[in-house]
Amino acid sequence: MKEITYLKAINEAVDEEMARDPTVFIMGEDVRAWGAPFGEFKGLFDKYGPKRVLDTPIDERAIVGVAVGAATTGMRPIVNIMFTEFLCVCMSEILNALCKTRYMTGGKVKLPVTIMGYCGAGQSAAGEHSSCLDGALMRATGLKIAVPSTPYDIKGLIKSAIREDNPVIVPYHLNLIANGLKGEVPEEEYTIPLGKADIKREGSDVTVVATYLMLHRALAAATKLQEKGISVEVIDPRTLVPLDKQAIINSVKKTGKLVIMDEEPITGSAAGEISAIMAEEAFDLLDAPIKRVCAPDTPIPCTPPLEKLWMPDEEELIKAVTEICS
Repeated sequence: MKEITYLKAINEAVDEEMARDPTVFIMGEDVRAWGAPFGEFKGLFDKYGPKRVLDTPIDERAIVGVAVGAATTGMRPIVNIMFTEFLCVCMSEILNALCKTRYMTGGKVKLPVTIMGYCGAGQSAAGEHSSCLDGALMRATGLKIAVPSTPYDIKGLIKSAIREDNPVIVPYHLNLIANGLKGEVPEEEYTIPLGKADIKREGSDVTVVATYLMLHRALAAATKLQEKGISVEVIDPRTLVPLDKQAIINSVKKTGKLVIMDEEPITGSAAGEISAIMAEEAFDLLDAPIKRVCAPDTPIPCTPPLEKLWMPDEEELIKAVTEICS
């Protein structure tokens, strides 16, 4: 094993897949000289050249449209959309071309497009550059969604996404990049299957499902709750589509309680969809109502004090867990 940063894990995953498969290429804004704003693709232009690392105009709809065309002719494009809010500019291409074409052609046309970009608050980047859009993206039928929270997970999930014959989006949390999150990854090549959750901490009293930065806050809260005699099982779904429902159900069968921590406004969040699934498929296993620890239904503030207040934190999770366990 070796220790690398979350950022380095992104770079290694893309580098390995470009070396393995000549049909893989990157396109997006500022991916050549900068390697994207935080440098996740740094060095790849020097290594693979202008035919495989392409700078584009500031036109997200055109970027995704070109990727769709390239994918239908046998290429495996990686689209750097920069910030996931910019997906709103190209949602027509995503919903009507990228996500539907394989289904509408009976599987004859493959759409191996990987979309990558920053998500998440905590860096005072304001409402236009800080959102997690997972709940909205889950509505894009045909799109797979990876939600990596550690260097190990992001490397393995990106590699699987690039090899997938359906479109996959891999948002990565800006806070985990900016704060230099480190973790161990194998020296040898590996992948993580899409649709396989991971139990990050075992427990017996309550199940907490969390992603991205919220996973790390959930783990910190679980440590504090253990001191109060409450044993928390923390599950990282790793992908929202496909969702490993059985992993969550198996945990709830053991604990009887479920809390979902999600850095999205509560209305329309991924937490809401997971709650609905568990209410339908695991209701008889629950000893208490499902709780969601989410952000309020407002845009994300820019000033650090207000942004901190807006984001779900450990204390909110501790309060929710304590309430359903009392």
